[in-house]
Amino acid sequence: MASTVVQHAGPRTIAGSHGREQATRSGIWVAIFAITMSFAAFTSALMVRQGSGDWKHVVPPSVIYLNTVALLLSSITLEKARSRATSGSRPQLRNGLPWIAATLILGLVFVAGQYLVWRQLAAQGLYLATTSNSSFFYVFTVMHALHVLGGIVALTYLIGQITSRPARPRWSLFEGAAIYWHFMGLLWLYLLVVISTRL
Repeated sequence: MASTVVQHAGPRTIAGSHGREQATRSGIWVAIFAITMSFAAFTSALMVRQGSGDWKHVVPPSVIYLNTVALLLSSITLEKARSRATSGSRPQLRNGLPWIAATLILGLVFVAGQYLVWRQLAAQGLYLATTSNSSFFYVFTVMHALHVLGGIVALTYLIGQITSRPARPRWSLFEGAAIYWHFMGLLWLYLLVVISTRL
């Protein structure tokens, strides 16, 4: 009787785990699609507004490029975490924990650096409503920083799961966080090109 229960519980557990993994993966891609559409709409609005003729270029503070380096390095540390986690016979996220923590710290450095950018612009008298250029600059950078903060929350949750439940590392959670985080890096590179060439 006990054997029968074990035999039936196994497939259901596996199916449930697979279902959660699929839901996590689908949720990440839906979020990425929605974010992409939002920034595409912002870019379209920028192009329309730029045609008005009263466009003055905004020179971003140089710290913005240091922030870019921090964000790109964070993608490298996250891949280092993946490499460490998969170096054994089976995935062990605990092995990559220091590199996940490094990714989290670099993400926080990026957001703090963006705050410095906004402070420096404010010191120049450029605020959200000062000019059309400054408005778009703040919208692009603040919205992106908020989404990066979402990734930071996900990484924090992942670290908590690894440390509190070492026997059940939720590899799908790491994969979802990694996809989202790398997307944030690519999105920032795109925004940096737009800021440098259009604003």
